[in-house]
Amino acid sequence: MVTAPAAPPSTRVKWLSLLVLSLALAIIIIDGTVLNVSIAYLIRDLHTDIQHIQWVITSYSLVIAALTIVGGRLGDFFGRKKMFMLGAIIFAVGSFTSSISTDVNTLLLGWSLIEGIGAALMMPATVSLVMSTFSGRDRAIAFGVWGGIAGAVAAVGPILGGFFTTYYSWHWAFRINIVTVAILLLGSLLIKESRDDKHRISWDIPGILLSSIGLVSLVYGIIESTDYGWWKAKQAYPLWGQNLSPLGLSVVPCLFGTGLLLLCLFVLWEVHTEKGGRMPLLSVKLFQSKQFSAGIVTTAVLTLGQSGLIFALPVFLQTVKGLDAIHTGLALIPMSITMLIMAPLGAALNRKIIPRHLIQLGLLINMIALFVLRSEISVSATAATLRPGLILYGLGMGLVMAQITNITLSGVEVQAAGQAAGINATMRQVGQSLGTAIIGAIFLTSLTGNVTTAVNANTVLPAIAKPAIIEKLSNTNSQFETASQDSGSLTAFPQLVGVVVDIKNQSMVDANRSSLFYTSGFVVLCFAATLFLPRVKASERHGEA
Repeated sequence: MVTAPAAPPSTRVKWLSLLVLSLALAIIIIDGTVLNVSIAYLIRDLHTDIQHIQWVITSYSLVIAALTIVGGRLGDFFGRKKMFMLGAIIFAVGSFTSSISTDVNTLLLGWSLIEGIGAALMMPATVSLVMSTFSGRDRAIAFGVWGGIAGAVAAVGPILGGFFTTYYSWHWAFRINIVTVAILLLGSLLIKESRDDKHRISWDIPGILLSSIGLVSLVYGIIESTDYGWWKAKQAYPLWGQNLSPLGLSVVPCLFGTGLLLLCLFVLWEVHTEKGGRMPLLSVKLFQSKQFSAGIVTTAVLTLGQSGLIFALPVFLQTVKGLDAIHTGLALIPMSITMLIMAPLGAALNRKIIPRHLIQLGLLINMIALFVLRSEISVSATAATLRPGLILYGLGMGLVMAQITNITLSGVEVQAAGQAAGINATMRQVGQSLGTAIIGAIFLTSLTGNVTTAVNANTVLPAIAKPAIIEKLSNTNSQFETASQDSGSLTAFPQLVGVVVDIKNQSMVDANRSSLFYTSGFVVLCFAATLFLPRVKASERHGEA
C-alpha cells in the first residue's frame, strides 16, 4: 500500500508541490529538444556530423526509456521523494559534464547517459507523487497542468536553446539546469514522501538487459538506415575489422530482427518471472486494463509524431530560410503558447465532455494542422507562413496532453502507481526516441533521394559536375553551408551556383513534406488506439472518487 502522510498537505502546499514536480518534468523534456535548433553549431564546434548529433539527441530519450521503469520501482521501494531528489542531483552532474564538452563523446556521456539516468529517477517519481498527492477532480486538473507542460515544453526547448546558442553558447543550455536543480531540491521540502510498503525490493537484471539492448538495437538500426539502407546494403558495415553485408543485405534488418527478438524474450521473461512469484521489472497484469494499455500506446505514438516534427522543422528553417538558432526557436513559439493555454482549459472540460472525445478531437485537429503545415511549407515560406499550422498543432496537442496521462493511470490501482507511472513515462520516451530516429531517418533518406533525382534531371548542370554535386549535397552537413560554400564542385561554372542552391532548397522542402506526411500517419495510428479508451467522464473513472 502507499504510505499516507501524517496529515494531508494544505491546499496551497499541494499546488506549490505540483509546480515543483512540473518544473522537474519541464527540464527533462526541454533537454530532449533544447539543441534541435543548434545542430549546425554542434556540428561545427564538436567536429562531427548530423547523424552523430541525431544519435546523441535520441540516446538521451533512449536511456530514459530503458531505465524509467527501474526508476519507478526504486521510488516504490525507497521512497518517491528520495528518488526524485537523487535523480535531480545526478541530472545536475550530467548537465555540468555536458556544459564543458568539447567533443561529441563527452556530450554523449554527460547529456545522454548521466542526465538520462537522473531523468529516469525523477520522471516516474513526478507522476507517482501527483497521484498520491491529489485525488478526484483535483487530480484531473493536476494532470491537466502536468500534461500541458509535457506537451508545451518540448517546443519551448528550441526557444531556450536558440537564445543561449545565439547570444551566449549552447553550453549554457546545460549550465542553467544546475540552477534549476537547486530550485527543485529546495522546493522538494513541500513534497510529502510516498512509497509502496507491500513489496520487498528485487532486481530483475535479465529484464533490464533484454529491454535495454532491444530498444537500443531498434533505434540504432533506424538511425543507421540513412547510411546503410533499409534493406539492400548501400555499403558494408564495419565491425571488429570486418566489413559486413550478409547476402548483400544492409545491417539494418539484422538490427531490427535482433531488437524485436530481444523485446519478445523480455515479455516472455517477465511473464515467467511473475508466474514464479517473483517481482518482475514490468508486471504484465497491468496490461489487462484496456484503458491503461490504450493510454500508453496513445502517449507513445503521440510523442513520436511531435518529436519528429520538432526535429525536422528547425532544419528547414535554418537551411532553407537561413534563420539563426534564436529565430528558429521563436518560429515554434506559437505551438508552445497554444499548448500552454489549451491544456488547463482541456482539463476543465473533462467534467462535461468525455475525455476520450476530447482526445479524439485533439487528434483530428492535429491531422488538420499537419495538412496545413505540409501545404504551407515551401522555399518561399516564412516563419509567419507556418504560424497557422503550428497554432492548430498546439491546440490539438494541448487537448490531448491535458487528458491522456490522467485517463491512462486511472486505469490501475493507486498501489501500482510507481510501476504504472514508470511504464507510462517509458513509453513517452520510447516515442520520443523513435520519433527522432524514424522521422529523422525518413527526412535524411528523402533528402538524399530528392537531391539525386533533381541533379540528374537538371539539363543546365554539366554532366561532368553532377556526381560531385550529388555527393556534396547528399552530405547532410553541406545543407548548413552558405551559397558560397556550395560552389566547391562548380569552380569552373560559378554562374551555376544558384541552380545548385535552388536544388538544395527544394530538396529540403520536399524532405520536410515527406516527414510531415509520415507524421500524419502516426496521428492516424494514435486515433485508432483511442478507440479502446473508456467512454466515461472524469468523475466516473476508477481511482478518482
